[in-house]
Amino acid sequence: MKILIIDDEELLVKGISYNLENEGYEVVTGNNGAEAVALAADPEVGLIVLDVMMPVMDGLEACRRIRQFSDVPIIMLTAKTDDIDKLLGFDHGADDYLTKPFNILELKARIRAILRRSSKPPAEARITRGRITLDPQSRNAYKNGVPVDLTAKEFDVVELLIRNPNRVYSREKLLDIIWGDDYRSDIRTVDVHIRRIREKLEQNPAAPEYIMTKWGVGYYFKA
Repeated sequence: MKILIIDDEELLVKGISYNLENEGYEVVTGNNGAEAVALAADPEVGLIVLDVMMPVMDGLEACRRIRQFSDVPIIMLTAKTDDIDKLLGFDHGADDYLTKPFNILELKARIRAILRRSSKPPAEARITRGRITLDPQSRNAYKNGVPVDLTAKEFDVVELLIRNPNRVYSREKLLDIIWGDDYRSDIRTVDVHIRRIREKLEQNPAAPEYIMTKWGVGYYFKA
């Protein structure tokens, strides 16, 4: 995680940098708003600590310009205590505010909290194998681009197999992973679901191309 520290107080910047580097962050520094805007263009920047009162360009203007191309979290620093200054910061796109002087432990706590809130897992891409496509986010399945109506358990079976191509799963193992203890004694459940899946996804269910049988062992997805 790369963090920008932008402040014209050299000793403050050194102190913040030292503490954040000890936490394992990579720190890049600057001393005015123009540098903040330029450095914020780096796609590896994960958070910005930005002072309000600086030469060349103040922090509010820098924050406004950064928001034109980036939604990276920004914590504003100010020596002012007036609420209007904080409101201006939020209006310009700041995510949080700290008034000087502050405890470095509070700054680190706020950084961790903001990073937790802003760290969203990326949307999982669709999985396509030949004519079959799965969308794990919407749990939709497609054959030749046409939606296919799979039940929840059918989707679970196909997703497990397609994510692990050529790996053979016994009926017992599929029961354990997909159904759990409720169906452990009825391996016919797996056979019924495989048959239905083939009818929906294969061109010719009697001669499947994808959902294959390893006789005497189990089922697998042919890569």
